[in-house]
Amino acid sequence: AQRMVEKGENILITRVEKKKALKIKKAFPKVKYYPKPQAITIINQQIKKEGKGTILVISAGTSDIPVADEAVLIAEMMGNRVDRLYDVGVAGIHRLVSQRERLLQANVLVVVAGMEGALPSVVGGLVSKPIIAVPTSIGYGANFGGVTALLGMLNSCAPGVAVVNIDNGF
Repeated sequence: AQRMVEKGENILITRVEKKKALKIKKAFPKVKYYPKPQAITIINQQIKKEGKGTILVISAGTSDIPVADEAVLIAEMMGNRVDRLYDVGVAGIHRLVSQRERLLQANVLVVVAGMEGALPSVVGGLVSKPIIAVPTSIGYGANFGGVTALLGMLNSCAPGVAVVNIDNGF
């Protein structure tokens, strides 16, 4: 990190607990800590918005927001325009459907969901854009630490759904 700072590069560090973040902050005063996604940034040069269009990051429930926030931060650090649509899971599908215009305007959608992982399939049925499905370990009952959501997303019949690993907002 020291060498990267000396070269004037931007830095992103993921999966950093608050206690470690405070120690890093002492060494690098420009550190900004994001508690929900547990990430650190050190911005040494302006990030140019070079992405094409907008990435819409969607979370099924409020418990999925830390992983969704990680995806937002990563996309922004990579120079993308990002929009958020949170707490629109299948249990409250009316909240998703009422935002159909935002879904259609996005170029790529990152859909974060735990429980049974159904939201990426639902979104995939509403749009014809690439979807990155992110299963989370959130859930109860037969969720199995996110495996249920992962398998549900892998078995999606909606076209254009790519699935990443459990809790992987990166």
